Amino acid sequence: MERKTLITSTRNLAQLFATLEVKEASPQYSLDLAWPNSHNISVSIKRDDLLHPIISGNKWRKLKYSLAQILGSRTLHIVSFGGGFSNHLHALGFCCHRLNIRFTAIVRGDYSANPSPMLHDLQMWQTDIQYVNKITYQQRESPAYLTLLHQQYPNALIIPEGGSNKLALQGVAEIISELDQHYDYIIAPVASGGTLAGLIKATAHSATHILGIAALKGQGYLEEHVQALLPQTYQHWGICHDYHFGGYAKRSNELVDFCNDFYHQTRIEIEPIYSGKLMYAVKDLINRNYFNKGSRLLILHTGGLQGSRAIGQRASIL
Repeated sequence: MERKTLITSTRNLAQLFATLEVKEASPQYSLDLAWPNSHNISVSIKRDDLLHPIISGNKWRKLKYSLAQILGSRTLHIVSFGGGFSNHLHALGFCCHRLNIRFTAIVRGDYSANPSPMLHDLQMWQTDIQYVNKITYQQRESPAYLTLLHQQYPNALIIPEGGSNKLALQGVAEIISELDQHYDYIIAPVASGGTLAGLIKATAHSATHILGIAALKGQGYLEEHVQALLPQTYQHWGICHDYHFGGYAKRSNELVDFCNDFYHQTRIEIEPIYSGKLMYAVKDLINRNYFNKGSRLLILHTGGLQGSRAIGQRASIL
């Protein structure tokens, strides 16, 4: 039975890659940055944003095994959650459209009068969009609410906000198997916790430290969220909460300028919601000598550029 399941899973993954045209691995390379104190350490980047132009970065990593699972079943309906600019809903909506899977997106807030670019895309991909108020959305992880959704959408696969479930860890872990050298630190943004949890689990037996940069206010909560996805307690990770700039999607002119300067220096696009806060944090931590001299850092670019289309952060680099 295990062998049959493995063969089925392999076939389903092959179908996903062929249908969605996703790259098998993302490139990694050194960054030559003119940052204070950067000469003391080695900084590299893994460009998961280049895996696919729409299913960007960690969204593909977190969704691939859930999608493979549904292809191997009679279930042809997925339900998930997100905000009006959600990278997760955007990636999942595209995947479901291409794979002929019915998709219901439960969206926090009513954007019906003024849909975001992300929601316009979902409409184009024939997504069933259900707008809910903040109180209802806050129940998205409660057993009672999930039971009601199962009753409303029988046989549907319900994927958590951000795609962060146990299967997500398996996909994220493949980042580590693609690396061509050892790194002392792997640094990634944190929101729903699945990416960080996958990195933590995959490096459990190495000397690599996993450092998350919080993209929102959530000290304590984010740590609990990440730990809840892990099979046991690990000690080689932490989350820095000093660079959320006031909360999720909050930004300052300084951060926006930094994103633009980074692009002009490296030709790598970043945005002020996830990757911009990540890069800003790394630069500041290097300047403060947070990392030991000679440390090798790997920055994970998790994509998500589409999420900033409607709020003007990238105007000067588009």
